[in-house]
Amino acid sequence: MRFISILFLTLFAISNSRCTAQIASAKQSTSSKSGIITGADQTEKYLPYLKGKRIGMVANQSSIIGKKSSVDSLLSLGINIVKVFGPEHGFRGNASNGAAVSNEIDAKTGIPIISLYGKNQKPTKEQLADVDLMVFDIQDVGCRYYTNINTLEYIMEACAENNKELLILDRPNPNAYVVDGPVMTDDKFKSAIGIHYTPMTHGMTIGEFAQYLNGEGYLKEPCKLNIIKVANYSHDMSYVLPINPSPNLNTQQAVMLFPSLCMFEGTAINEGRGTYMPFTILGAPKLKDKYSFSYKPVGIPGMSERPNHKDSVCYGLDLRNYDVNQLRKSRQINLKWLIELYNAYPDKAKFFTPGRPGQDISAFDLRIGTDQLRKQIIAGVSEEEIRKSWEPELSKFKAIRAKYLLYAD
Repeated sequence: MRFISILFLTLFAISNSRCTAQIASAKQSTSSKSGIITGADQTEKYLPYLKGKRIGMVANQSSIIGKKSSVDSLLSLGINIVKVFGPEHGFRGNASNGAAVSNEIDAKTGIPIISLYGKNQKPTKEQLADVDLMVFDIQDVGCRYYTNINTLEYIMEACAENNKELLILDRPNPNAYVVDGPVMTDDKFKSAIGIHYTPMTHGMTIGEFAQYLNGEGYLKEPCKLNIIKVANYSHDMSYVLPINPSPNLNTQQAVMLFPSLCMFEGTAINEGRGTYMPFTILGAPKLKDKYSFSYKPVGIPGMSERPNHKDSVCYGLDLRNYDVNQLRKSRQINLKWLIELYNAYPDKAKFFTPGRPGQDISAFDLRIGTDQLRKQIIAGVSEEEIRKSWEPELSKFKAIRAKYLLYAD
């Protein structure tokens, strides 16, 4: 009996030593030169909590520990991941923008992948039945029209309804320095690319946004949260994403320009979709007489199959070498490009593309969260006056936001 006890203790010590070594190895491989350590990379803070539980992961290609997929890493550390829930672009991040994604079995791990961008946006009671704990680990870029925060709300709602806790492995927001744009205040502008009463850029991490959703009554009942904070981080710090958060944000330049250039979706301007330079260039065929820079959007599987002005030469602005530190210094979305290209466009009546049939709401309005900006651009209102019109709602939101921050501005 004594021999069996000694053998058990020896095996336990070896197992524990291996687990500790694995955690240390993962942590060592992820320490960045800047000192910022993501929640996922701090495995010592949550790995023991996951042990023995059936885990549901909300993850995509941006979910990494070190340089390896969080799902693959946690599986190798002995965590029982029973299913993965994938947002827009899918779990492995290879679906085009807006494309419906089907449920599947992951070829690499054999784990069922439940799409939250297909038949259902929110996990069902049946899908959560064999899950003890949900884990959310997705990189966001801080914009209302970037759909990861929609997925976050649906996950939180499902967890609250089914008495499941949500563990968030927080990550820096590369655009956290800017809280700007008109605040969406009218439900008629809600859409798949905007369901929250925030400005265009909210300046929060996923963990902070989850607290905001809980605190501001977006859910019928609050979701039980456990957040692994980013270490050594504040909102004003520069953070270079280690992996593309989505197929069309394939450079750090695109990530930084995204809040300003994504406004052009819903206009006659192509914002680089259909090229390998998305969200760093702007153009349209009808601007040929105004600009010398040109490019031709084409269908690119896994990025943009049907881009605006597909197979037509576009003329406009090349912002690949634009100094994005100007945006960081101003802490503002750039409106000058929108005003410039509207004024340069020869057929102004067709600059803003139609939205909902039978309503005076353009596709641009749904992205911005109001029709005021479109009407101001058409009327020739100055940038200064446009920005003034965002008050007092913008300042009110900033005061609300401050209640939920985990990191200094």
